[in-house]
Parts: sequence; structure tokens; C-alpha cells
Amino acid sequence: PRPARACFNADQVQNFRQGRVGQGYVRALGGDVFEIDAAGGCTDLDFAQRLAIVPDGAGLAGGRVCTLDSVRLAVPGSTSVTDVCRARVTRRLTDEEVAALPSRLRP
Repeated sequence: PRPARACFNADQVQNFRQGRVGQGYVRALGGDVFEIDAAGGCTDLDFAQRLAIVPDGAGLAGGRVCTLDSVRLAVPGSTSVTDVCRARVTRRLTDEEVAALPSRLRP
């Protein structure tokens, strides 16, 4: 049996922080924190003040995003009007993992 996938609504993200290069953490409504890994090309993610998560196949699933789903990150940037890159929602962090994050990485 497959483990249940954790999900959130992309339009209900409350906060985000960048981790290492190409990695980010988002806090969804309800408090769950998810790790997102970009596939490259997100040059302005580390300076982003805003972020939009656009699910691939949005017409099929609405705004719902689950672990292992591919998404597009839209980041208003300094080098272009909007930087869009591909990413994957890799996992939902446990409460212990969120607490162990340095405060600057905790969304």
C-alpha cells in the first residue's frame, strides 16, 4: 500500500522561506509546512517577497497540490518581470522537523 500523500491548496499558502539554493519551504493554511525543490532557473527565489505556486494540470485538480506533484513557481524578480520555474513538492515536514529548522528558514 502507498502512503497517503499530504496536500494543500496553492492559493492558501500563508508564508514561505528559501532554504538552500533551489529549495523552499511553504506554510499552508492549517500550519503544515512543505518542502519544495526547484528544477533550476529560479534565479530570484532567494530575494522573493512574493511567490505564486501554480499546479501543473491545474484544470484537473483545481488549486490542490500534493507531495510529489510538479508545480510552477512564479516569482516577481529583479532580472525579469516574472521568473517562472518548475519545481516539485517533495514532502511535508513533521512538527519536529519544522522546530529543528533554523528560524531564518522557518515559514
